[in-house]
Formats: sequence, C-alpha cells, structure tokens
Amino acid sequence: MFVVVVYDINVERVTKVCAYLRKFLFRVQNSVFEGEITKGQFTRMKSGLKKIIVDQEDTIRIYILPHDKVVRIETMGKEISEFCQII
Repeated sequence: MFVVVVYDINVERVTKVCAYLRKFLFRVQNSVFEGEITKGQFTRMKSGLKKIIVDQEDTIRIYILPHDKVVRIETMGKEISEFCQII
C-alpha cells in the first residue's frame, strides 16, 4: 500500500517522530512522509507512533492508497533534504 503521513507534533517530539517515520517512509516535506509499505510495516508504524505522541497535543493524518499508481504526484520548487531539522 502507498501511504502519506502528515503530522503536527509538539516541538518536543518532532525529532523523535521524524526519525521513527524514516524507518518506514521517505521524507518529502518538513512534516510529510510517503512511500510504499506492507500491511505489517503499516501496523508496526502506527503502533510505534502511538507510543511517541500525546493525543491531547499532537495530530497525525495517514492517507492510505492501494499503491503509488493510483495517485499522481507533482512537486513544484525545491526538494527537501533528507535531514530532519526543526525550524
């Protein structure tokens, strides 16, 4: 499946969430990851994120598609670096 993960995380946990998501997906913007993962990886990813975030302070949205051929992605402007930086 192809997933897009978008998050708004308290600054205290941003680096941890970013580093964790890198294990599963590719970083495409400061708070956006995407990529093809298996159902097992998806389950592990969600379980790990639940352990990091605080429900009353953080938000994660996950968009799930059957595969990357279903959506057309266009990028304008510069690509983001692979380094997780807090701005």
